[in-house]
Parts: sequence; structure tokens; C-alpha cells
Amino acid sequence: MTNDKAAPTPTQLLAHQQAIDAGLLVHRTHPLNAETPIQALTGGEVTSTDHFYVRNHFSVPGLDSADWRLTVSGRVEHQLTLNLDDLYKMRSHSEIVTMECAGNNRVAFDPQVPGEQWRLGAVSTAEWTGVPLVDVLDRAKLTPAAREVLFRGADRGHVDGRSETIRFERSLGLHDIEDTGALLAYKMNGGPLPLQHGYPLRLIVPGWYGVASVKWLTAIEILDHAFDGHFQTELYRYVWLRDGHAVTEPVRQLRVRAVITEPSYGQTLTRGDVSIRGLAWSGIAPIAGVRVRMGRRPWKSAHLRGQPQRHGWRWWELSTRVDEPGTTTVQARATDLAGRAQPDQPEWNPFGYGGNSVHTVSIGVV
Repeated sequence: MTNDKAAPTPTQLLAHQQAIDAGLLVHRTHPLNAETPIQALTGGEVTSTDHFYVRNHFSVPGLDSADWRLTVSGRVEHQLTLNLDDLYKMRSHSEIVTMECAGNNRVAFDPQVPGEQWRLGAVSTAEWTGVPLVDVLDRAKLTPAAREVLFRGADRGHVDGRSETIRFERSLGLHDIEDTGALLAYKMNGGPLPLQHGYPLRLIVPGWYGVASVKWLTAIEILDHAFDGHFQTELYRYVWLRDGHAVTEPVRQLRVRAVITEPSYGQTLTRGDVSIRGLAWSGIAPIAGVRVRMGRRPWKSAHLRGQPQRHGWRWWELSTRVDEPGTTTVQARATDLAGRAQPDQPEWNPFGYGGNSVHTVSIGVV
């Protein structure tokens, strides 16, 4: 757990106020952690920038773009120091990417696990614009000893069990960079990257949980060994009990999930024709289908709307009828083209990661 006890700065207070003004559900103010209300996820291919969820481990740093630099060092033939103008002059690319916190829906774990008690709003989608990471690495020219790429953010603080201040750092293997199409983003939804989302530059790793997409990026270091930092090896790892033994694996790609956006929990519907709507996504493969169930009725296939996005969510809708008054449930289960489907219950693990169980909404009918 993080242990950031310093008094908030004006920069951090501004980010907090912006989250409140946008109607986000604030779980913690310092460091700022806030989720998007389910109702705000509806309405388009991307989430509005103001409504995009916020996840931080440390305080939001205040960076001046005029003084900001990105360094590229380590196992390279050419060390680089780049400013924003340098990046603007390079080839740009835009990608619609759904980003989700690995702890999304942590509240569903039983017994309860520590960490932010996210509901289902620690997920959002945006169009990110920036420089393909491979272009910067090609300019630096990696040496044959290169094995991993370390990304270092400007945010820093203390964590439980350590006396020293640490930076937020994560690494990717070279093959992961090629597979994901990672991006060094300086724009979000066509506008400048907002302060709380990593201004002036952040990493975007399509298809992976948000922890990989390091914000406030200041340094890239090419390593000849596996990185073993706090947020790489101590956190963001699944721990499973298999045949009486603990087995661990890293948190990587988004697990398949469907969320019901309409009707909302506790809503009362009038008997007759109704529409069930929602979103579905997966980091492994595009969504193959979504099945919906009312009460104990058979599962029905929903209609997938719009064009499939390789790294973005997919809207779905089911038109049906409800004639019986009383209280009932609506459930949704997504499947992706890799054959993965949501489980009935989250697979328990001590950090509460990847809890992608079937979404169930209780409603009334009159």
C-alpha cells in the first residue's frame, strides 16, 4: 500500500476539485483516486475527458512543459534527451484504447481484500495521440544486450515496508512493446493531456491493465536484466493457491468483461418492452458476443453495436419483454474471440485483481 502523507499541493488540490466538479466518485483525495459513475460511461465511443477515471499511487506532480525532458538511456547506442517539440515533429498515431484498473470491481471479493474498494467505474475509453514507442527506441538504437524497457514517472512517495522514497516505475519486455503497439501519448480525446492523466507525456499500453501505462513519464531506460521494482514484483501480481502451493503471475492483459449501463441498479421498470444496454471489452481478443439473462429465464444473445475496436470497448443491446411484477435481476456475460468468458464469481486473490465476474443488477418491475 502507498503511504503518501505529505500535505497536498495546489496542483493536487486542483486535480481533486476537477474530479469533484465532474461528478466522479472519489475514493481517496490524497493520492487522488476516483471512478466514473456507470451512467457517465454511456453515450459514445470514448469517455469524455472530464469523466475519465483517475488512479494514482502517489501525489499528482506539477510539471512545467517548458522544462520537461524525456531521457532515453541504458543499453542504447544513442542516448536521447527529448522535449515536447521533438516529439511533435515525429510520426504521430492515434488509437482508441479502453483502460481499466486491475482492481476494478474489487468490492465484489468475498472475503474482502485491501486496496481501493472500486465498484465498476475504474474503467474508461479515450482516443490517445502520440509517438509510437518503437520510433523512439529505433532512434536510440538498442544494443544486443537489451532485454526490458523501464518507464519512470515523475510521481514519487513512500510505500508500506520501505523507508526510502520511490518513483512509480514499470517495465515491458521487448516483445510486449512490439505486440501491443505502445504509444507515448501527449493528447487525449484530441486535446492536451490533462494534468491528472499524465501531462505532459504518458505511456499507453493497449490491451493491458492501466498500471502499465505510466503517467508523467520522464525517463526510459533500456535494461539488460529483468526489472524487480516495487510495482513490478511486489504489487500487481496474481497470487493463486494451486494444489496447496502459492502460484504467482503478473497482471497483464485486460480480462473479458461486460457491464450493464441500463437499467441501473435499483431502477424500477414498467412492464412491457424494455432495452438492456451495456459495454464489453477484453485485452486478449475482440468481443465475440454478450449474453443477457432476466431473472431465471434462458440466456439471450445481445446485439453488438458499432464497429469492433481492437483495443476499445463494444456497445451491446438486447430488446426484450418483462411482464411479471416484482423484483428480479439482469445479468450480462461477455465472451471474446479467444474463447474466454466471465466467471460467475471473481477468482479470489489477496490483492483483488482481475475480478471480472458476471455483472448482476437488481431491478424492480411494476
